[in-house]
Amino acid sequence: MNKAELSQESLRPGIPRTVIALGFVSLFMDLSSEIIHALLPLFLTATLGASVAMVGMIDGIAEATAAISKIFSGYVSDRIGRRKPLILLGYGLAAITKPLFAVANGAGVVLGARFADRIGKGLRGAPRDALVADVTPPAIRGRAFGLRQAMDTVGAFLGPLIAIGLMMLLSNDMRAVFRIAAIPAILSALIVLVWVKEPPRPAGHAARPPLHWREIAHLERGYWPVVGIGVVFTLARFSEAFLVLRASDRGLPLALAPLVLVAMNAVYSLGAYPAGIISDRIPPRRLLQWGLVCLALADGLLAFGSGLVPIFAGIALWGGHMALTQGLLAKMVADQSSERLRGTAFGLFNLATGIAMLIASVAAGLLWDHLGPAATFIAGGALAVLTLILSAAVKGRT
Repeated sequence: MNKAELSQESLRPGIPRTVIALGFVSLFMDLSSEIIHALLPLFLTATLGASVAMVGMIDGIAEATAAISKIFSGYVSDRIGRRKPLILLGYGLAAITKPLFAVANGAGVVLGARFADRIGKGLRGAPRDALVADVTPPAIRGRAFGLRQAMDTVGAFLGPLIAIGLMMLLSNDMRAVFRIAAIPAILSALIVLVWVKEPPRPAGHAARPPLHWREIAHLERGYWPVVGIGVVFTLARFSEAFLVLRASDRGLPLALAPLVLVAMNAVYSLGAYPAGIISDRIPPRRLLQWGLVCLALADGLLAFGSGLVPIFAGIALWGGHMALTQGLLAKMVADQSSERLRGTAFGLFNLATGIAMLIASVAAGLLWDHLGPAATFIAGGALAVLTLILSAAVKGRT
């Protein structure tokens, strides 16, 4: 880095405190969620006797529920001009649903708990991302989204490690582990209540005029290609539950199953913030393409790897593609939406990609049950290549 670049870097504004607070909120909630999710696929199949297709359906319905909730929460946050109440409601709802996993006696209860938990995620997701964009100068938006994503993923990295330790300490009692997982979720909601702040309102601020659905047509022209790419991309990256199942299928012991998410999230966490910095400096499409290459390579290793070494290499590449793309997609949405419609823009994007996640996860489970695990990852790799081709065809800022 030369002197001119160092001088320019020193003039960049710092990350707002609200973004850092939201990072810790995400860290603790993901810590709680990943303690549970690291064990949930095996809890469903080994303890409750559910099929792999059922695992895919539960994950798909859960993520689609979150996506549908996001469109309404994004719209409401735009309408009232406030983000924090919906963020607090979302994290609070997620916190109170965590104990339900510990008492589940069938797949239906798990589905209900996941459904309620994902409603909480949907309520907070679009307003939270919109708030990050609201309080962050455009010049460092990629960095801000990258930092929040990185802190989120630290929780996702530590969660499975804690799950392994608790499984050993508690003699593989998954229900006891699920009960302990509720503690960091409660801490997450408390941080929102105390430390997350919204930008000050101008003097004499009143409620915004009502938004109408026809105003969606006023979203930036570049927004819709971002949605289209996001949908096809999401079809290629089904639930991470299939990574856990694939490693188990290749001989990973039950007590070490959380290592799958540890490996994935270690790469994700380490890469998300540097990727955010890079996304402020190069065309977003180029970084997205790097992520798609990582995803295609990951699917290849997961489809054809014959031992745990290639499987874990594929898992690491999966984490790399997440680091390169998840904060980037949020930045792309923020860059292509106005402040007035920002919550709605995030909500629409997450609705579209959430429906795609439902389709992808259900299809992945069906392919696994009827054609075998390799077919699931071959299909994912083919869709990653298709998304790469589509992204190359899209011109402009995307």
